[in-house]
Amino acid sequence: MADRVLFMGWNAPARGSEGRSLEVFNEALGILGRMEQDGRIERFEVVLLDPNGELGGFITAHGTAEQLTALKEDAEFRRNTVDSTLVVDGIRHIDGYAGEGIARQMGVYQDAIAQVPQRA
Repeated sequence: MADRVLFMGWNAPARGSEGRSLEVFNEALGILGRMEQDGRIERFEVVLLDPNGELGGFITAHGTAEQLTALKEDAEFRRNTVDSTLVVDGIRHIDGYAGEGIARQMGVYQDAIAQVPQRA
């Protein structure tokens, strides 16, 4: 069951690279679509944001820790990531928790809080 998430965000296409950035984006969707069909990730979601100066959009890939590690190590995915960094500003990949993973991480956080003296 998916308890992890890979957040893949971006700002805007580099000026003059808009056409290539769209190609790379579509290639990424194809890679993730095939991985979802093959059961290599549980699912993915694409979000495009209104202009805001910070974040143009993001994709979340959901799966287990093993699935997302394999995703990040996949040669086709890595090539697409390199391609994207050449034509899009602010590419970022951030690991996170979802589903049942949230409860486990909150338990870790609560244990850590217990070790910190609390101020009144």
